[in-house]
Amino acid sequence: MSPSTLVPVERVALYPGSFDGVTYGHLDLIERGRKLFDRLIVAVAHNSRKVPWFTPEERSAQLQECCASYCNVEIATLEGLTVEFAARQRAQFILRGLRAVSDFEFEFQLAIMNFKLMPTVETIFLAPAPEYVFLSSSMVKEVYTLGGDVSPFVPPAVLKAFENRARRGA
Repeated sequence: MSPSTLVPVERVALYPGSFDGVTYGHLDLIERGRKLFDRLIVAVAHNSRKVPWFTPEERSAQLQECCASYCNVEIATLEGLTVEFAARQRAQFILRGLRAVSDFEFEFQLAIMNFKLMPTVETIFLAPAPEYVFLSSSMVKEVYTLGGDVSPFVPPAVLKAFENRARRGA
């Protein structure tokens, strides 16, 4: 078979996360990831180590609004093991962000476990843009709770969701 008759394989990546308050750091990785892959699936996951502010549906809606202009980005809700979800979506890659050394230790262990479970799915790490290295949803929520201005860290739709949550008394 000659190289001209080969059909290119679509490069599909899964970017999983809790996204409990989408930040500009998340959007930076989405923007960069969508340029690296033909299709990027951003998957809202449940994190048992965190108490979420928003339901999976609310987080998905935030992502939908923030990513509406990206034709190759899909928003999904992740059920079950990440690597099994990736395989069901025909994703060959899992995209993860690394902000600090502490992230690396956790993410490295997770990548090794995922590889053991599903060797056909590779984990790709991206460092955030320098202006977002310090940024996490947890930190943004804490600043907001203490009355700080989080508008430089989250898109307007997410800031509105924070304000609506505060009005509900949650």
